[in-house]
Amino acid sequence: MKFKLPTEYDVLVVGSGHAGIEAALAAARMGCRTLMLTQNLDTIGQMSCNPAIGGLGKGHIVREIDAMGGAMGLNADATGIQFRMLNRSKGPSVRAPRVQCDKKAYQFRMKALLESADNLDVKQATVSQVTVDDRRAVGVETDLELRIAANAVVITSGTFLRGLLHVGGSRKPGGRMGDASSSLSENLRQLGFQVGRFKTGTPCRLNARSIDFSRCAIQIGDEPPPTFAFDPEEITSGQGREIFTLNSIRAGKFHVEQLPCWITATTTATHDIVRANLHRSPLYAGRIKGTGPRYCPSIEDKVVKFSTRASHQIFLEPEGCHTSEYYVNGISTSLPYDIQLQLVQSIPGLEQAEIMRPGYAVEYDYFPPTQLFPTLETKLISGLYFAGQVNGTSGYEEAAAQGLIAGANAALKVQALPPFILDRGEAYIGVLIDDLVTKGTEEPYRMFTSRAEDRLFLRHDNADQRLTGRAYTIQLISKSRHARFQQKMRLLELARSTAVETKFRGIPIAQLFKRPDFRMQGLPPEIFSCVPTAIWELVATDFKYEDYAARQREQNRQLERRIDQIIPDGLDYNNISGLRSETRQKLANMRPSSIRQAARISGITPADIAIISIWLSKNNLNHAHSR
Repeated sequence: MKFKLPTEYDVLVVGSGHAGIEAALAAARMGCRTLMLTQNLDTIGQMSCNPAIGGLGKGHIVREIDAMGGAMGLNADATGIQFRMLNRSKGPSVRAPRVQCDKKAYQFRMKALLESADNLDVKQATVSQVTVDDRRAVGVETDLELRIAANAVVITSGTFLRGLLHVGGSRKPGGRMGDASSSLSENLRQLGFQVGRFKTGTPCRLNARSIDFSRCAIQIGDEPPPTFAFDPEEITSGQGREIFTLNSIRAGKFHVEQLPCWITATTTATHDIVRANLHRSPLYAGRIKGTGPRYCPSIEDKVVKFSTRASHQIFLEPEGCHTSEYYVNGISTSLPYDIQLQLVQSIPGLEQAEIMRPGYAVEYDYFPPTQLFPTLETKLISGLYFAGQVNGTSGYEEAAAQGLIAGANAALKVQALPPFILDRGEAYIGVLIDDLVTKGTEEPYRMFTSRAEDRLFLRHDNADQRLTGRAYTIQLISKSRHARFQQKMRLLELARSTAVETKFRGIPIAQLFKRPDFRMQGLPPEIFSCVPTAIWELVATDFKYEDYAARQREQNRQLERRIDQIIPDGLDYNNISGLRSETRQKLANMRPSSIRQAARISGITPADIAIISIWLSKNNLNHAHSR
């Protein structure tokens, strides 16, 4: 007999991964009575693969999430065990923070955060179907015949939808090793949604006591450690979760005891082992049908597709402060256990390594995201939203970003307010969602800086300037945080006006900032001390790159005017230098007849389009109109 839960909710979130967390917290912050349902309360926020947050492109997204009040960046700062700024030697627009986290501390701190949040309930249940009335989502039903009413539903089921795990010839249902799969996608298929199949994987975990670190190169974190949160002081705010908070702010400085990572590499023996056993790989034996991530290939794919390479770099990354488990970054695999052990022990430093958990592949259902509006609401069912890997993306960061936007828009719909949509020119999250809902994706989507037309402007360090004000208008940001942000903006304006109006050695400071050899510490003390150093650094970067950013915007405008350029039939894309192999492959297969058509192909970036358009113009193939 079916039972209806007495409580009715404004927003109901299905799933407790990174997308579900941000969706639930966003809706709750905006004043909606929110419920999160998860198959297992003990795995909320679990990092199924690498316990790391950020990286190239992804780090930008995390800072944007933080700028809008999201939890991911602050939680990574609180539980991080190694902090690095990638691409530090390159320009600010492509620098990106990355944090290796304590896996369990991250998970349990996030669980405590959810349980203590206002307007949010968290319950354990397996959702079997979405309840629909007149093409409108009105709640869900669980496998225990419990009905729960809600005005909006957000699905964030990750890899659990008909998840199937592969290790060698063995396979079993599951969305993650040790966890059950979900049959919810069958209900959604019956409602009329198109369903696709993707694949991802993870490497084995090793026992640290069996690793010879003396044969590996050490990789230490940056000092001072770069954080994600714009307000890192919030790490110690709130009650009841400090037990999982590893790091702190002391005397205004971020304090963390960093752990090293280690670097080794595969050998020719490793590759020989893989080649000799490809027939035992479910990927190459044809047992896996889903499309895998291009930019996170398995060791089988690396050996086959990069056959001329003698080795591939491997990173040994600790999973936490109080565990012996090490994540082996670089050898994702679904080969049988015995072969995994052989290939691991062929790697320097790992000759005596013991596998604590084997690597595996997982196939899962996803919903082609062209079925969504830019709000992430489905076109088919009003009040139903999809976020995360169910939309065909890969990565914690891309999932969390979608969760925040879906949760916010679900709350706005319930409150009968206008939607919250980010433009491509104001956020990487805007690029992410626009790519998904307009182009779809033929493989698990991963963010890269090259996907953004305005990447020189979309820096990680100015995400709050771009987004915090907008987030405040829909109550994603608290009044106290917004007040601190406004004070920062006043300091930035003071520094900018000072730089424009003040001369040093006869030259405006704004012009001096554009010189590569000029250091702001060389300013007179009375000028340098008028604002904090961090403010001067932001202002100096703005002036240094304003001409480049303006040039990029002009190039974008010119490209838009050339959007109807004809691409000659039979064009050999191998003749165009600078194109990625992925781009050449897709264009050769699709054979677009114009720049406009090429730009709509999934995986083709604005950088690719610019290269093609310039090449056509230089070779006098710049016809004005397409056929």
